[in-house]
Amino acid sequence: MAKIIAVANQKGGVGKTTTAVNLAAALADKGKRVLLVDLDPQGNATSGLGVTVKNGFTIYSVLSGECGANEAVRRTRFNNLSVLPSSVDLSGCEIELVMQERREEVLKAALNSVSGEYDYVFIDSPPSLGLLTINALTAAHSVLVPIQCEYYALEGVGQLMNTLNLVRKRLNPALEVEGVVLTMLDGRTNLGLQVVSEVKKHFKGKVFASVVPRNVRLSEAPSHGLPIQAYDPACAGAVAYSRLGDELIKRNEG
Repeated sequence: MAKIIAVANQKGGVGKTTTAVNLAAALADKGKRVLLVDLDPQGNATSGLGVTVKNGFTIYSVLSGECGANEAVRRTRFNNLSVLPSSVDLSGCEIELVMQERREEVLKAALNSVSGEYDYVFIDSPPSLGLLTINALTAAHSVLVPIQCEYYALEGVGQLMNTLNLVRKRLNPALEVEGVVLTMLDGRTNLGLQVVSEVKKHFKGKVFASVVPRNVRLSEAPSHGLPIQAYDPACAGAVAYSRLGDELIKRNEG
C-alpha cells in the first residue's frame, strides 16, 4: 500500500504546489510509483505536469461519485508518475460535500481503491482549511508542510497545527507530521537564515535538511508543463528536490 502524504499550508505562495509536483517527480525519477492528486481547484499541479483537462473524469468526478478513482487517474509523459487531475468544477465541491454522509472521508475511500498500485501518493491541498483540505488530512498517513523563508513564515502555521490536532481527535488518529520543507531561501540575506533557525526551533527534529532555494528555473518550469527534473535537471531547484526525495525515502524506507 502507498504512503499517502498531504502537502498542506493554508497560507498561499509558500511553494506548496511546486513542492508537490517536483517532489512527486523526483521520487518517480528514482523509480518509485507515484500518484499526484490535485485537490486544488486552481489545477496548477495538473497543468504543471503538462496534463490538460478538456474532457474526461477528474478528481471532482471522483468526489461527486460519478466515477471511481481508477477511471480518473491519468498517466503523465513521465515514467512512474500519474496524476488525478483537477478542474474548475472542484471549486463548488465543498458545498456539495456538505450534503454527503461521512463527508470528510470521501477522498479516503476513493484512494483506498487505488493506493495498492503506488509507492507514494501526494495530495496537493488547496490553500485553505475547508472541507477539501480536511478530506486530504483524513485520507493521509502524514502531512508535509512547506514554509517559505520569509518574514511571516510561521504566520498561520499554528492554525494548521490546530486543524491537524482536531483531525487526529475526530477522524484520523494516526496522522503524523511527515516534516517541514523550507522553500524560497535567499541564502544571501540574514532574514532567510534567521527564518531557517526559527522554524527549526519551532519544529524540533521535523525540518528536512534539504532547503529549496529561490530559483528562476523553478518558476519557469510550470509554464512549460514540466517538473523541474525534466525542465532543467542541473539547476539548484532540481538538485534540492532530488535531495529532498532521497531524505523522504530514507525516512520511510530506512
